Amino acid sequence: MPEVAPARAAASTPLPARELVTPQPTRVGLVGVATMAGSGLSNQLGAAIGSLAFPVIGPVGVVAVRQYVAAVVLFAVGRPRLREFTWRQWWPVLLLAVVFGTMNLSLYTAIDRVGLGLAVTLEFLGPLSIALAATRRRVDACCALIAVAGVVTLMRPRPSADYLGMGLGLLAAACWASYILLNRTVGRRVPGAQGPAAAAGVSALMFLPVGIVVAVRHPPTLTAAACAVAAGVLSSAVPYLADLFTLRRVPAPAFGLFMSVNPVLAAVVGWIGLGQRLGWAEWMGIGAVVAANALSILTSRD
Repeated sequence: MPEVAPARAAASTPLPARELVTPQPTRVGLVGVATMAGSGLSNQLGAAIGSLAFPVIGPVGVVAVRQYVAAVVLFAVGRPRLREFTWRQWWPVLLLAVVFGTMNLSLYTAIDRVGLGLAVTLEFLGPLSIALAATRRRVDACCALIAVAGVVTLMRPRPSADYLGMGLGLLAAACWASYILLNRTVGRRVPGAQGPAAAAGVSALMFLPVGIVVAVRHPPTLTAAACAVAAGVLSSAVPYLADLFTLRRVPAPAFGLFMSVNPVLAAVVGWIGLGQRLGWAEWMGIGAVVAANALSILTSRD
């Protein structure tokens, strides 16, 4: 698998520059597996809990709170020296902030319209597309075909299809792919985790007036506010810190392979926690996308 940030569903907080993940580990231990499982489950539970606040403050309000939480966590870890940034460093950081906010907003709106499992699976196509496009192996061409077949199955024409919701899921995928490319540039130009931290801070500032408008027009209840904060903690803070720990102890291919099951986790959490049942065709589509990513990683020569 090419050097791409491993896929992690539900638009998690950006990972820091790759130089923080050294030396490269060579085996997967029980602690690493437990941490990866906890990170993935936390991510999907956060998205599910956040969706409970949609009737009160909408996806926009939940995303605004999540951006605030992500900024606090990343600033605490990255400690960016903003006054020392040059324009060459600032412009990719600003673009990353826009992409980060758009990614989460489109994903959470898609979750509101088409459900957690389908939305997360469509978003997962972003990093998968980047990985497959970067290679010329025949097996990756087969993986691309499998993924396309899965998407066609998920988006097949039917009376109940919400094409706007699915389109927003694909927009989230495009944003995640853009995030990967931008984060490479930020990682080369800004030391440590300062770049993602600055991007998260800018994104939070962008959502500050949005959050104020939402709070004025739709005053949040205590329960809705708690759900939104929980979404930020479980889908931003916990996965970010867990992945910092994991990527120092687990080989990147193993990390990517384990994270590829996140669409399945999302579907299960949506089914059990939110009552979002999927038909056999949806499960087949999700399985095809997951299988494409897993096959690409397992057959990688890296």
